[in-house]
Amino acid sequence: MRQVVVLLGLAAALGSSLAAPLEEHWVSAWGSAQMVPDAGNALPAAAWRDASLRQFVRLSLPARQLRVRVSNLFGTAPLQIDGATVALSAQAGSPDLKPGSAKALRFNGADKVAVPPGAEYLSDALDFEAAAGATLAISVHLIADPGRQTGHPGSRSKSFVLPGNQIAAETWGEPQAFERWFQLADIEVRAPSAVTALVAVGDSITDGYGVKADAYTRWTDFLFQRLQREKQPPMAIVNAGIGGGRLLREGLGPAVVARFERDVLGRSGVSHAIVLAGVNDFGVQHRNGEDSEAARAQLLLDMQTAWRVLVERAHAQGICVIGGTITPFVGNDYYKAGTANEADRQAMNHWIRTSGVFDAVADFDAALRDPARPDHLAAFADIGDGLHLSSGGQKGVAEAVPLSTLRRCSWKR
Repeated sequence: MRQVVVLLGLAAALGSSLAAPLEEHWVSAWGSAQMVPDAGNALPAAAWRDASLRQFVRLSLPARQLRVRVSNLFGTAPLQIDGATVALSAQAGSPDLKPGSAKALRFNGADKVAVPPGAEYLSDALDFEAAAGATLAISVHLIADPGRQTGHPGSRSKSFVLPGNQIAAETWGEPQAFERWFQLADIEVRAPSAVTALVAVGDSITDGYGVKADAYTRWTDFLFQRLQREKQPPMAIVNAGIGGGRLLREGLGPAVVARFERDVLGRSGVSHAIVLAGVNDFGVQHRNGEDSEAARAQLLLDMQTAWRVLVERAHAQGICVIGGTITPFVGNDYYKAGTANEADRQAMNHWIRTSGVFDAVADFDAALRDPARPDHLAAFADIGDGLHLSSGGQKGVAEAVPLSTLRRCSWKR
């Protein structure tokens, strides 16, 4: 009889352990969109030869187990990492670590890894405790140049580099500092199956142009705070904005149509996306003198076709897409927008609101426009260039996101 009880207990324990993976999954709790840095944003050549790179990211979910995705997406040679650690930040803007928090990252059980050109590798799962909103330090010892760099210039967060293998050192003396991320694509955490991620896709407005380093005042940061303040169920928020990015064509980075698969569909645990793009498509066409009436009509049609295709791809993966209306940019000297640009913006926004392509609409235009001059940003939202957003504007975008859609909308996978 005792043997039967023991066997039944063992079977129950095994059943519980086998069921556990079905109750949890991996979710992207931080991420960035990858691109090839231009010469002014590239990591110095010396930083690839026996040097340590320390980068800081903020989690949007709590962690007890995590893994890191490193990227050699645009490399032409292997990315050789000779050791890596994860730790908690000691203080915003500082290269130092919280004492005793550093843990080694491994790849297939090894300290070293060579990521092939065009590939991205996930580290092994690591037991690591961190609260939602915690800032992590990811340190890697680099030993060889990957030929062409992969990174994200719009980090809005300080990174640091120091000669030698200093990845476990809790204090760094006088490292070189810069505001960029390199070879770092995602931080994933283990979370209950009900917890998912929202990816914000866009241009410099989403990327946070003008935001002070380490202030965490992009609209996605304010949306994180809003979810916390309004006691919403946990949801990760990933910022996949690229400054200067366009919907249809490459700008300062890959076009949305070219990166949607990687930045939205390929991320772990994604259930929703918010998309805000179009200013640079309209602006570049006008700036380059390619804005004949026929060309403008074709651009509108091409943008609408692209959104239909991307939303259908998202739905096939069970992901809901919220369309963001394009914010005003008349008054911006860079694009010198006029009546033609404004007519196209209004036409595109009307389509976003009424086409039924999107699962919901975030009316950023209505939230941020000047009531007296609706083709201009309101004074509270304008950083001063007629296009990019102040802190008030960033908050306005976050407040315009329809939270009810984050719970109501779902697609069967």
